Amino acid sequence: MDSRPWLASYDSEVPHSIPYGTDLIHGMLEKAARAYPERTALVFEGFRMTYRRLWESVQQCARALGGLGVGAGDRVALYLPNCPHYIIAYYAVVSIGGIVVPTNPLYNEKELAFQIKDSGATTLFTLDVLYPRVKQVMAAGQVARVIVGGIEDFLPALKKLIYPILRKKETGKSALAGNEHVYSFHRLMQQSQPPARPADAGCDAVAVLQYTGGTTGVAKGAMLTHKNIVVNTMQARHYYYVIREGREIFISVLPFFHSYGMAVAMNLPLAIGATLIIMPRFVAKDVLKAIQQYRATILPGIPSIYSVLNAYKEIHSFDIASISYCISGAAPLPVSVLEAFERLTGGIILEGYGLSEASPITHCNPARGARKVGSIGLPVPDTDCKIVDIETGRDVPAGELGELCIRGPQVMRGYWQNPSETQQMLRDGWLFTGDVARMDAEGYFYIVERKKDMIISEGFNVYPREIEEFLLQHPCVADASVIGMPDQLRGEKVIAYVMLKAGETAAPEEIIKYCRDNLAKYKVPRKVIFKDQIPTNIAGKKLRRVLREDAARSA
Repeated sequence: MDSRPWLASYDSEVPHSIPYGTDLIHGMLEKAARAYPERTALVFEGFRMTYRRLWESVQQCARALGGLGVGAGDRVALYLPNCPHYIIAYYAVVSIGGIVVPTNPLYNEKELAFQIKDSGATTLFTLDVLYPRVKQVMAAGQVARVIVGGIEDFLPALKKLIYPILRKKETGKSALAGNEHVYSFHRLMQQSQPPARPADAGCDAVAVLQYTGGTTGVAKGAMLTHKNIVVNTMQARHYYYVIREGREIFISVLPFFHSYGMAVAMNLPLAIGATLIIMPRFVAKDVLKAIQQYRATILPGIPSIYSVLNAYKEIHSFDIASISYCISGAAPLPVSVLEAFERLTGGIILEGYGLSEASPITHCNPARGARKVGSIGLPVPDTDCKIVDIETGRDVPAGELGELCIRGPQVMRGYWQNPSETQQMLRDGWLFTGDVARMDAEGYFYIVERKKDMIISEGFNVYPREIEEFLLQHPCVADASVIGMPDQLRGEKVIAYVMLKAGETAAPEEIIKYCRDNLAKYKVPRKVIFKDQIPTNIAGKKLRRVLREDAARSA
């Protein structure tokens, strides 16, 4: 792999290596605020905030945290949807040397309590509408202080007046009264505070505990340093050289708490002085309206977003020609979805790859060079990759399948308080991804399957994604997921879970025959189970573990 064949496939504008310096995460936002002080940084429900005001808000929040006793090394959980509170809190925490713990706002009390306990977070930001769940966690004594904001904190004047009336139930100020450990975000942002002590731990200090999606088991906190995140932002910035400083408008609908959303919907656009159209959740009509209204130019997404937009019947009634590039990651993008979206919109989708343990971006297709069907593209600058034999660990040549391993300055320090898992994932300086992949002669990489999801049937390796892609070509199939289950004769048998398109009908035997007529015998599903919905995590990755548990219960 010393030849790094992917470098020859880079667009000529992309450097092979980048000088990174020792900047800290909040330094990226501070530089953008100095360069573009009057440019709109955030748009939220019609409310606008300039870069100057955003940076001032971050500094005020940092002072407030310092006044509450939060300092270097303290873990601070952000139990928030996409909203200005999230961005302000994120940059404020890292600016005083604290450690951000992004938390899924859809978590229930049990899931939230696990992450709080595992991370040791003593401070938590949330919204009033989520406070009832937080209150139960506080009762267990796991959180020392909670800072509660309201959606109305960042609304235009008229909406700010109407919002309390429209809200179905009161969960705001009255619900927070009488608890000395609960603070109003709005009031903290109004109080006079002494200057916050800036972070002095250096770029190698942990800045974020990014919990993995847990698709294969209990979530673990990847320790990402300031250097990891700054480096990865710069890698993306230089690789996506077509993105214009101070001119782009991003649709930021990917959840900020997820590593992919943090990187491409928050940190990257803020680092280049872009405008973020912040959307708390994905609704096809709302996204299309926002693109049209704000003339958005960049849409980072996951495959399910593009799939839903493809299927939206009224898409042609919106003017979305302003979109120039879309970035797809977090889960494999079916070729059929990519081609359909580009036909409908004229925008170009650049599929990439990454994982929480790598901050997360490691690969992407060139902005203007060759985009190869089904490929995750090329390693970004300063990123080494190799494919190793799954059994022996020895390097394999181009074209052969094996486990994808990654080495680079964006790779995590390790898992939080979990040395055994760290040793499994990080070996001799390489991050073992657990993904089965191959590299072609020009340095393009292709993800075949998760190593743990690979099925061995009749002595042959069966890759679920290959069968899923094939099933999606059936005219009645909207989505599919394939798993393997123990079988005395075959070692494992292939089982397909299928979601039909609205209004379509099909029998299991019909789907099996369709596969038998077109696939090798050992790849044909032995059983087809119809589902109303294929389970996925927030990033759109299929939860095959959940389906295996379902199949085991049925058996």
